[in-house]
Amino acid sequence: MPAVRDEFSDPGIASDVEETVEAGLRPRALDEFVGQRELKEHLSIVLEAARRRGQSVDHLLFAGPPGLGKTTLAGIVATEMQSHLHITSGPALERAGDLAAILTKLEEGDVLFVDEIHRLSRAVEEILYPAMEDFQLDIVVGKGPAASSIRLSMPPFTLVGATTRTGMITGPLRDRFGLVARLDYYEDAELQQIVVRAAGILAVDIDTDGAWEIARRSRGTPRIANRLLRRVRDFAEVRHDGAITADIAREGLALFGVDDLGLDKVDRAILRAMCEQFNGGPVGLSTVAISVGEQPDTVEDVYEPFLIQQGMIARTPRGRVAMPAAYRHIGLTPPSPRPGQPDLFGS
Repeated sequence: MPAVRDEFSDPGIASDVEETVEAGLRPRALDEFVGQRELKEHLSIVLEAARRRGQSVDHLLFAGPPGLGKTTLAGIVATEMQSHLHITSGPALERAGDLAAILTKLEEGDVLFVDEIHRLSRAVEEILYPAMEDFQLDIVVGKGPAASSIRLSMPPFTLVGATTRTGMITGPLRDRFGLVARLDYYEDAELQQIVVRAAGILAVDIDTDGAWEIARRSRGTPRIANRLLRRVRDFAEVRHDGAITADIAREGLALFGVDDLGLDKVDRAILRAMCEQFNGGPVGLSTVAISVGEQPDTVEDVYEPFLIQQGMIARTPRGRVAMPAAYRHIGLTPPSPRPGQPDLFGS
């Protein structure tokens, strides 16, 4: 694993990646990374070309829902290039001076990973532009009429950005990345490989059917697959002999509130709120979030994408709408459209 400079680490990131256990399950080389075939092919070419030229890798931007491997890929880039990895996040860089302090400590070839890069302030972005393009750092000294600008040279480095909201990144910043890649949800077969690999690292006795049972309920997300594996491992050790079979996996996941489609308590609360409290919608995002006790951003970024992908809810110009599949999943009969009722999509 690449050396991580702790002085650049945002303490908030540790909770997102579930600290040491999650980090130990991360692939450390591109060959170990499961899934995302197209992205891996593009990245391998970019890395090999940079190695042959003896240059730092072009700046990279990884986009996609949480838990798909953006942070892991940043670590892999640093490992493949045999360089140091520096970690921070957009919200942690409140002032331009915060970013300038980090940039002045970078060494040649280092990788700077900025999570949630879409949350950078405009003042911080302005510092990044010359740093990314010309490896120059513009620092303003003094205030008012006596202020002057000093330009400092920096060693070449690689900026790796991660975002869950590509649309919130400004055009000038996005255009400065040499490779912009989107991570897609994983197939169940790929997640099964991830579960088997993680079980080997954690010394968990699991058979193929048990791994498949966990994988298919992981919502296409490796982070969720690893988390479910650890919970089922705990269940198997306490209630059984420690080995995980398909039956034990089903029993354990049911105990922890994960249903057959991988929906958890909050997912079902969202569906029940929309179907029972708001008659299927349309209903606003903030209203849904308040009804289930979550932040609107959390509902929109963490829960909605999978529910939309499964055909449970839909976004319309008038708000969120529960689809017939949502009613059936929580044991209700979908309502019949009333005669003359306007179309939910505004037509």
